[in-house]
Amino acid sequence: MLLWLGFIACTAVIVYSGTRLSKYGDVIAEKTGLGRAWIGVVLMASVTSLPELVTGITSVTYANVPDIAVGDVLGSCVFNIFILAFLDAFYKPMPISTKANQGHVLSAGFGILLLSIIAFSLYAHSYIPAIGWIGVYSLSTLFIYIIAMRLIFHYEKRQMSKYLEEIATETKYEDVTTKNAVLHYTINAFFVIIAAAFLPGIGEGIAEMTGLGQTFVGNIFIAISTSLPEVVVSIAAIKMGVIDLAVGNLLGSNIFNILILALDDFFFTRGPILSFVSPHNIVSAISAIAMTVIAIIGLTYRAEKKPFYFMAWDSLGIVAVYIVNLMLLYRMR
Repeated sequence: MLLWLGFIACTAVIVYSGTRLSKYGDVIAEKTGLGRAWIGVVLMASVTSLPELVTGITSVTYANVPDIAVGDVLGSCVFNIFILAFLDAFYKPMPISTKANQGHVLSAGFGILLLSIIAFSLYAHSYIPAIGWIGVYSLSTLFIYIIAMRLIFHYEKRQMSKYLEEIATETKYEDVTTKNAVLHYTINAFFVIIAAAFLPGIGEGIAEMTGLGQTFVGNIFIAISTSLPEVVVSIAAIKMGVIDLAVGNLLGSNIFNILILALDDFFFTRGPILSFVSPHNIVSAISAIAMTVIAIIGLTYRAEKKPFYFMAWDSLGIVAVYIVNLMLLYRMR
């Protein structure tokens, strides 16, 4: 009973603060001119992914369960793309991939690149060199993350310059100062992080009653628990009509999640982290890649309507891959 009460309490805090986080993230995007996609990729994604960071470092340092850390990261990547399909069902006017900026393909592409490195490393971990106890793939991830943030920033800067006149005349938050927006953003981010930090332990406690393995628990239960901030923030952004903030948050979270896996490797001093985890984690890595590819197809094709009213074809494809991922992980447990 205490576990469930704790889960409900944390969820309530995240729902409230996550909603406020979306609003002030949008204010910062407008005031600074950085672009909603970039704000989603960097600010929103880093804050909502901090529970994965806390879980990962705790798992490899204190609990010594690297499978939980890796499963949490890769399972969260899968679940984040699944949230895109959920948002499509939530957003009625048109397919969400049609409304979103095509610039998100850049973030999605970097996500696929980073996930591919992890999938390859999970398969051939014994043949991949290490520097000290750190796998080369972790150092590559850090390098690619820096490049990704730089390229996405410059892309957004070019896009924003095309619409500076429109933005200057159509502001939504004239009564809110930049300083006030940053202050409120920071406060609400703090509450989201604190509440979400308790979720992994609560989720793991509930999952232990089922007797499932670490890989399944990490990829499903813990991943869903730590991805709850992404769900709340994205739904709040959709309600506000800020589609790019929601999509940027989810695709950016996947990039940040792989960075977290690299940081976990730094803290896991027994050796390269992927050499100490189940190869079954590759299922989630490949599933996340496939789901992201489907999302890119949707962003590029831009269907005008939903064939089944509630969900577009690309979203149905994402749901199908997610179900297959669940089934395979359950059979491999």
